[in-house]
Formats: sequence, structure tokens, C-alpha cells
Amino acid sequence: MGNAERHGVIEQAVREAGRVTVQELAGLTGASEMTIRRDLDALAAQGVLERVRGGARTLLLRGEEPPFALRARKAVEAKRRIAAEVSSLIADGESVLLDSGTTCLEVAVLLRRRPVTVMPLSLQAIQVFGEGLGPAVLMVPGGRPRAAEGALAGPLTLASLAAVRFDTAVMGCCGLSAAEGLTAYDLDEAAVKKAGIASARRVVAAADGGKLGRTAHAWVGPAALLHTLVTDTTAPADEITALEAAGTVVKTV
Repeated sequence: MGNAERHGVIEQAVREAGRVTVQELAGLTGASEMTIRRDLDALAAQGVLERVRGGARTLLLRGEEPPFALRARKAVEAKRRIAAEVSSLIADGESVLLDSGTTCLEVAVLLRRRPVTVMPLSLQAIQVFGEGLGPAVLMVPGGRPRAAEGALAGPLTLASLAAVRFDTAVMGCCGLSAAEGLTAYDLDEAAVKKAGIASARRVVAAADGGKLGRTAHAWVGPAALLHTLVTDTTAPADEITALEAAGTVVKTV
């Protein structure tokens, strides 16, 4: 079992059990306890789990958003396919609002090479565009970044969004369903998403299949606000059918 595969097994075990010992993980993976300890130290440094005496425990509490570092490691290939499709929907010369989140960060990597004007809503995406590797024009909003997330929120972010009109808003989500609409884990983030949607002529949602059919506690708006959803083949078929019936164009990659 290679490092990446072993790390994935460890992440899943910690997430499902809440807390596991080094001995349990050694038995599960077939690796030595010394190797498991090194793995746990590395994963803890990445913010994926918390290192405790004799093992590790999850950072996730019920109803809370998974840490950015953990989300960034999930469904990576699907997120890159989604990002490629989202990028293809955006024409040269457009002004684009780019939401925070791991899938939107993959969109940032592609849009920085395009002649578009972009206002990113996370420090991670701002850094991508700030590297100056392409013709994209960067607009930086105000706001306060959420700890460990880098997502910008607060009155300055809302004021930045109110001052601009975008051709397209590329939005991420914590949960999306035809019945409950678009939701987020954080009320301030939900307010930013609402303001972003209100400032755009077109709204494109970028969400891997694991987000569909899920509901977080902070409501953003009905699914009908979305002109297009780009997702992957793991998305529940019944949710796709219901979203299409509500008027959203669904593209599966």
C-alpha cells in the first residue's frame, strides 16, 4: 500500500470512528506503527486530523464544515473535470466572480490563463491569480478571511460585491438539493453567496456529486437561482432530475 492510499485509509478510519489508535491503524493498513506515527504527524500538519496520545481523532463535529485541507484531498480528479467544464462556459472578456472552496480553487488555476477579469472570494484563489502567470485581470475584494478557510466575509466583502456587476458568478456550495436549495455551513458565508448571486447576470454552480442531496444549516437561496450546475457522475440521479425540472441546466462530467 503506497503513501497516498494509506493516508486515504487513515483519513476514512478517523472520520468514521472519531478516534483511532496507532495499533488499530497499523492492523488496518499493514504498516508498521512507526510508519503510522509518521503518517499521523504529516496528516495533522495538513489540518486533516488531530494528533492525540496513542493515535488521532477527527476534527469534525456534527454539523460543522470539514477542514479545507481535508476537502482539498477529496474527489480531486472530479473537481478538476468540473473546473475544466466551468472554464469552457466562460467566454474571453467576461467579468467573473469566483466563490471560495476547493472546486472553485481548481477553476482559478484555469482562469488565470484566460483574458478575463476575476474577483476571487478566497485568499487561496487570490494567491493563484497573484502569481501573474497569465493575462487574467485580478480584482481583490475587501473582507476578513475565515480562520483556516481563507474565505472572505463580512461588511467589506459585501460592499465589494455591491459595487460590481459580473457576467458570471461561479459558486461553490456545502449542500445543494432541489427541495432545500443552496446551503452553506456558515451564516456569513451564506450572506456573501447571496450578495454574489445578486450581482451576477448568470450563476454557474460547481459542485462534486457528494454535495448534492445534502443540506447545511445556512440557507443561501432556492435551486432555481442557478442557471447551470456542473457536477460529476457520482451525483444522485434523482437530484439531477429534480434540479432540471426546477429549470437548472445540469452538466455532468
